[in-house]
Amino acid sequence: MSTNGSSQSMPSASSYSSSPPSDGQPRTRNTGSTARASGPSATTGQNPTSVRWDRQTIQFSVNAWVFVVAVLAIIPLAPINLSRRTYRLSFMGTACSSLYSLYTLYGRPRALNLQGIQVYLQSIMATKDFIYFIYCITFVTSHLSLKFALISILCRSLEHVAKFLRRNFSRSTLYRKYLENPCVWVESNTTTLSILSSHTEIGLGFLLIVSLFSWQRNIIQTFMYWQLLKLMYHAPVTAGYHQSVWANIGRTINPLVHRHCPFLNTPLSAVQRWWLR
Repeated sequence: MSTNGSSQSMPSASSYSSSPPSDGQPRTRNTGSTARASGPSATTGQNPTSVRWDRQTIQFSVNAWVFVVAVLAIIPLAPINLSRRTYRLSFMGTACSSLYSLYTLYGRPRALNLQGIQVYLQSIMATKDFIYFIYCITFVTSHLSLKFALISILCRSLEHVAKFLRRNFSRSTLYRKYLENPCVWVESNTTTLSILSSHTEIGLGFLLIVSLFSWQRNIIQTFMYWQLLKLMYHAPVTAGYHQSVWANIGRTINPLVHRHCPFLNTPLSAVQRWWLR
């Protein structure tokens, strides 16, 4: 009997553990919550760097692949089937690279209606990636094979590859031994490559006009490409180079037209008004 009474008078251990402390402040149950809370903040600070690295790596991989494929397409001794496939693959690769760059920089249209798409196109129309995307679409969808058009693709891919190698592999012994001098030359001669690209793009416009007199003529492609040349003339990223080339062409052609073909002055002035507006 005495043992039962003593056991009933003793308070249970659970009542002590569940009762709050005397000062009225709640007791913390887990001391590691602070460490767990600070963990995601540290990882989120590292995510942007890894994302940027992934984007650069993807662009480098695509442009390096485009450079190799375009070189194979230009080689005159390559088989015809290989040359045709690599010709189209080089344009497709550059188009994908340009689209990916536009997506990472500008995202998608905010609204998938006519007004939203117009606003989105106005924001990207003057960019170099959009210009090269239209450039590639113009030639990859055509049955006319102009390997001369690959020069601009080669210059673009070469600039991207050299910039990536110089920024990320400057301490590599392989880079210092074989690739440092070519990459330094490319980065120091970007203006020369841009001038070469502008000459190529304008020359392609005249080649398409000449092709209108052959059985391979494509009126829609020629019209679209001259609209693209007009955009290149006015876009800030390419305007300086294209305007310089067109100025040289005007200084050469205009005296000949005035001297030998004065009847062409009226149509040429109409074309110039359309071009400059």
